Amino acid sequence: MKRPGLLRTWSLAGAFLFVGLATSASQFLAGRWVLACCELIAFAAVGAVLSPLVFPRSTPAAEAERLAAADGRPIIYWRPGCSFCLRLRRKLGRRGRDAHWVNIWSDPAAAATVRALTGGDETVPTVVVGNDHRVNPDPRWVREQLG
Repeated sequence: MKRPGLLRTWSLAGAFLFVGLATSASQFLAGRWVLACCELIAFAAVGAVLSPLVFPRSTPAAEAERLAAADGRPIIYWRPGCSFCLRLRRKLGRRGRDAHWVNIWSDPAAAATVRALTGGDETVPTVVVGNDHRVNPDPRWVREQLG
């Protein structure tokens, strides 16, 4: 089954890896092995940070809404490559795994929800707790919502 937005979700990370492979290959062919390895590692590291790998497993929007109604935990709508999402994820640390994370690039319903909450934009991170929502909230507020 093809997941919607899968190519879009990984495209930025893939682009960094591709550029890293190309530049390191040219350095390798020129005999600069150490520089080639350093470039490849650097590009791969940036690609990993911009990928969905640094976030908890994404939950479909409908399931996240059902789970949040049952357990009261926040829903965090995010997308790969978003520096504000990365900042929130980093500031939440391990506590961030307690929230329901929804990737708006892999779930069209999630993108529609965010557009409805933000006046037509896909501005993330958008955090929903019960009937309240905040766009790019203070991480301390999100930690408070996590309990």
